[in-house]
Amino acid sequence: MKMLLLNGHGINMRVDAAKLHIKDGRFSTTEKPQKYVFYPKRIDIDSIVVYGRSGSLSFEAIRWLIKHNVQISILNWDGKLLTTMLPSESTNVKTKFAQYRAYEDETTRIKIAKKFIEAKFDKSQITLDYLKERYPSIDYDFSEETKKLEKAKRVNDALGAEGGVASKYWNEFLKAIPEKYDFESRLNQSGRAIGAGDMANAMLNYGYALLEAECLRAINSVGLDPHVGFLHEMNPSKNSLAYDLQEPFRFLIDLAVLNLIETNGIDKKDFIRTENYSLRLRPSGAKKLTEEINWWFNKRVRYQNKNPMWNYVILLKARELAYYLTGKRKEIDFLKPQYPTKRQDSSNMRQKILSISYSDWKKLGFSKGTLHYMKKNAEADKPFTLNAHVRERLENWNNLIKKV
Repeated sequence: MKMLLLNGHGINMRVDAAKLHIKDGRFSTTEKPQKYVFYPKRIDIDSIVVYGRSGSLSFEAIRWLIKHNVQISILNWDGKLLTTMLPSESTNVKTKFAQYRAYEDETTRIKIAKKFIEAKFDKSQITLDYLKERYPSIDYDFSEETKKLEKAKRVNDALGAEGGVASKYWNEFLKAIPEKYDFESRLNQSGRAIGAGDMANAMLNYGYALLEAECLRAINSVGLDPHVGFLHEMNPSKNSLAYDLQEPFRFLIDLAVLNLIETNGIDKKDFIRTENYSLRLRPSGAKKLTEEINWWFNKRVRYQNKNPMWNYVILLKARELAYYLTGKRKEIDFLKPQYPTKRQDSSNMRQKILSISYSDWKKLGFSKGTLHYMKKNAEADKPFTLNAHVRERLENWNNLIKKV
């Protein structure tokens, strides 16, 4: 998957001599906007994200993009999804009728809704376990909410359990965010997501908008109706099913935002305060976050004896839901695939590296310079990775040193 972000004033997309010409926006008269030219059948972009202030998009450019299966998503100033133009949808009308029947059947609806929430609980736990390896103060217990979900007979009861986990999740997630990001919570007192008043929430809003657009693409491809969800209620102009499908994949956005924060890849200069005191991403910040999210979407995971990218897993899950609704699958499961949570820069690994003496390391014939480099990384706050052979040595360090 590859995203193209367009930002600023004067964005232009047009077709000339069968080629798509795109001019990025700019924020000053001295800037030279980036230009792109794509030949027919040779575009390597899957999705165009427009976060700009002004510009033009010709009818012919829309036609060109749709025919080349490229999605166009337009974001509001606060990073939320305004609209998306999708490639041609599946024409299997039976899928939509099956979806409507399932929605009207209370037993079927609550079953599917609980499957989405189970996946959210699972991914919330996985994310917090991943964070706990680096931030030992993180502590949580979802057992009470899990029991409530098991007993839930109505969607509102299931949502009550989901709200409890969400509250606990964000309270613990907060422990991984430095004070300079001004992040206090994701939810207000009524349990709803708060606006983009701080840098972390501004990034999360933007990221969830990109995830929503990707879910809409998947839903559209398999012929489901994005407005009819099982967990989220139908509301005018709301993509309820897209919100449902987001639940098992929100962790990708959370980890993308966290990774930018941990690596100091984004800071205050990448944001601007608006007249209503909200924050929006500057072009530099939007570019950094888009690239980071794109990287996470393109990470591969083991699923069904293959190694698909996460963005393709979203499509697979939408397809599995469509097959379940039409009777082609007997069960529906959003728990799989699992995200591997073990991180190389855990607190235990850092302590192990710092405790190794240079003399012991050298006795085993290893480079002193390598250990020095690892100790510098272990002392720093930034995340780090280890080569496979180095990681193997560290994991078996106690056994190795006994043999000397």
